[in-house]
Amino acid sequence: MNPDTTQVLPVMVMGAFIPGLRRKYPIHEYISAILLVIGLILFTLADANTSPNFSVIGIVMIMGALVMDSFLGNLQEAIFTMNPDTTQMEMLFCSTVVGLPLFLPPMILTGELFKAWNSCSEHPYVYGVLVFEAMATFVGQVSVLSLIAIFGAATTAMITTARKAVTLFLSYFIFTKPLTEQHGSGLLLIAMGIILKLVPDGKPPNRDHMVDSKSHSTELKKRRENGDGVEDEEKQSLV
Repeated sequence: MNPDTTQVLPVMVMGAFIPGLRRKYPIHEYISAILLVIGLILFTLADANTSPNFSVIGIVMIMGALVMDSFLGNLQEAIFTMNPDTTQMEMLFCSTVVGLPLFLPPMILTGELFKAWNSCSEHPYVYGVLVFEAMATFVGQVSVLSLIAIFGAATTAMITTARKAVTLFLSYFIFTKPLTEQHGSGLLLIAMGIILKLVPDGKPPNRDHMVDSKSHSTELKKRRENGDGVEDEEKQSLV
């Protein structure tokens, strides 16, 4: 099972501790995330015939990856929030430049880099596959960063999780896999999670903001009657 399946929950929890965000989500969004995660887990494990073999090192690595991934998404949202002029291209470039030095030493020490180089030399078509995959990854990363900038890290994590569910569901029709009751239960929970996410918060409008807007409108009306520089202020607000 892909560990990114449960990514949405750590992202929501981590958002409460990131400086500049301090996100607080309504209770129905937590329930929606839990339903979505459980549904996707059930759907993914529905065709598992044998129990997986667990390793302590593997579990620690997966937990570390989830924590760092949830931190990264919220950190990117905080950067977009505190620096609105930051573009998705700049964010993608900085993330790649920071991550590249961390990947190269392990690849060189383990010899994986040289194995990959020799394999590409023996099979030249791999270069074309790598170029296509790099282009697709670029489009996907820019799309994810755009979602983070507009909707936030938690909503983006839910969208990517739902995308995994749709991909799995379509694979059963394309490759004619049999659907079981467990698949149906997983799909039902996923649908419930998505529908619950669409439910509005139901919070009343901010009364202080309404009072301030009303007072500002009243002041502008009085100044318009007296002709005291209302046009300059309106032009400034438009700019």
